[in-house]
Amino acid sequence: MNENYEITFTSKLDATEQPALFMKASGDEPRPLVVALHTWSADLTQSWEPFRSRCEQRNWHCIYPLFRGPNWNRKACGSDLVVSDIESAVEYVKSIANVDEKRIYLIGGSGGGHASLLMAGRAPQIWAAVSAWCPISDITRWHAECKTRGLNYYEHIESACDGDPQTSTSAAAQAKRRSPVTYLASAAGKTIVDIGTGIHDGHKGSVPVGHALRAFNLLADEADRISEKEIDFIEKNEAIPEAIAYKGEEDIAYGPYKVLLRRTSKLARITVFEGGHDQLPGPGFGFLEQQVKGKEPIWDSGIAYDAEKAKLGK
Repeated sequence: MNENYEITFTSKLDATEQPALFMKASGDEPRPLVVALHTWSADLTQSWEPFRSRCEQRNWHCIYPLFRGPNWNRKACGSDLVVSDIESAVEYVKSIANVDEKRIYLIGGSGGGHASLLMAGRAPQIWAAVSAWCPISDITRWHAECKTRGLNYYEHIESACDGDPQTSTSAAAQAKRRSPVTYLASAAGKTIVDIGTGIHDGHKGSVPVGHALRAFNLLADEADRISEKEIDFIEKNEAIPEAIAYKGEEDIAYGPYKVLLRRTSKLARITVFEGGHDQLPGPGFGFLEQQVKGKEPIWDSGIAYDAEKAKLGK
């Protein structure tokens, strides 16, 4: 039987004890590990069931770290402490459980998608694969977008970065350091990254789809990138230009969240689907479970539709 814990582990950067939820797989043989991440304004009170339950079904280890909590805290929001916490969470599980080191996975949506892409960029050597949903990839850009739309996330960013990154040089440097786009190009081809976003996000949701598309571009060969003109069209019209629209077979793992755009390049895949600010843990796990570190990616989202979606609030 799987064991559930409220645990603490030591973060290597500042030697503090950091809380997490942890479920250990049963048995003594090496088992995969999933690091699952909460959203932008959340903490460990946000349900981890969409992740925990799927790990339990597969008899995988699962850890759900706080990584310094809501992102208006300067210690949170993609800080060096966040990176340390997530790396240290992996090391903690490896110290107390038998982990298959070729099958260590990372998954998160919204703010968790931001942290997932950040870790793909800053520590690609850890992960067999990363699944990032409706992620924030550029803190400075998102600050401007939220301020224009009157979304209070821009205030969160100013709190975390000690100022407005549009007007303060030091805050701009903070925002850059906390942004996945700063690191992803150097991580291209070093770990498998699957990015998904709903076509209506940024309209019926807080994160415009360009964040996901530009993250993919940094991981992709130049010939495979989505142009800024195409990104602008997608964001404005909540539609995919016909020339790049998905014309492949139906992805049954996505169910009613119809795939509208899909592209793969190197070790990265982007999917834009019929939805909003949504994380789909079913195809997320369906994809992750097929990936093994050091092997070519398997571009498949699973064999059946898994109906539940994770709640991605503020």
